[in-house]
Amino acid sequence: MYSQRHAIRKLNKSSTVLDSASAEKLIAYRSPLTAEQKELTADSSSFIAEQTAYISVSRLSKSYEKASVLAVDNVSFEVNRGEIFGLIGPDGAGKTSIFRMLTTLILPDSGSATVLGFDVVKDFREIRSQVGYMPGRFSLYQDLSIEENLNFYATIFGTTLEENFHLIHDIYVQIEPFKKRKAGNLSGGMKQKLALCCALIHKPRVLFLDEPTTGIDPVSRKELWEMLRKLKSQDIAILASTPYMDEALMCDRIGLINNGKIMTIDTPQGLIEKYDKPLYAVSADNIARLLRILQEYPEIENSYAFGDNAHVILQGRSTDLKRYLEEKGLRNIEIIPIKATVEDCFINSLSEQ
Repeated sequence: MYSQRHAIRKLNKSSTVLDSASAEKLIAYRSPLTAEQKELTADSSSFIAEQTAYISVSRLSKSYEKASVLAVDNVSFEVNRGEIFGLIGPDGAGKTSIFRMLTTLILPDSGSATVLGFDVVKDFREIRSQVGYMPGRFSLYQDLSIEENLNFYATIFGTTLEENFHLIHDIYVQIEPFKKRKAGNLSGGMKQKLALCCALIHKPRVLFLDEPTTGIDPVSRKELWEMLRKLKSQDIAILASTPYMDEALMCDRIGLINNGKIMTIDTPQGLIEKYDKPLYAVSADNIARLLRILQEYPEIENSYAFGDNAHVILQGRSTDLKRYLEEKGLRNIEIIPIKATVEDCFINSLSEQ
């Protein structure tokens, strides 16, 4: 405990003043384990050697506002060692509530879950010492520099930046030129890279990333996912959530989630290969009018906007549809058979609920 408080005092002597309440909160998060808890944590090494499922969730549920809002509804899934598992779904689907339960920040109403063999209700200290958590909202100290944030979090977790530098090297070298800059003055992409470094500083076995690419530019998004692909090779289990359907392709397996329920779990390619409906991309000179007219065509099972086109599940012939659209006054009509994307699979799962 002394070394942690010493680090806080050292940082407070700099130009930045650290809020003492926040510091105490962080210390409580990583307070020393009892002898019994240390023994349990040591025993987790044998669990790691024997098991591939680092996260196991069974029938987990969570409600808010006196049960009027069911945020997570009977969810079950597993995340294996060295795997990136993506929870893919829109805002409000229940992703963050799942993350907060698995990182022991809130309690489930029912069901069970384990992380590295530890129960999320009973064994919160053991879990917190062995996982990294990167919440959707940037939560590092805005008034500390990159270097100060990293050293502070390393101290809180009883380690040093040098000890686990190999784990964050590829990320850190991109932000090192700005190590004296305050975190609050960083770009969105650099903030996320710093947050990922802090989440990895204590060499966690499981990494929780809640919408890590929200609000950052496409180049930074791509770089972040490339870093995650490298991390999984070190046998870290990664659970990531995202509202971006294209990012599903970066995951080993995905769970499509909406309204608190996981609709399906598969590999991205497996999900696409199971899509067996006749799907077409339809374009015309007036996309808004096209979408309205498609809703009226009796042989269309479903139609929706997709970029500059409409995607259509068509049970009839495309030539008949083209003739129908021409009769409605549309021009420059193209109807092309296409292969489904993950987003098409998600929309189809919604329609089948």
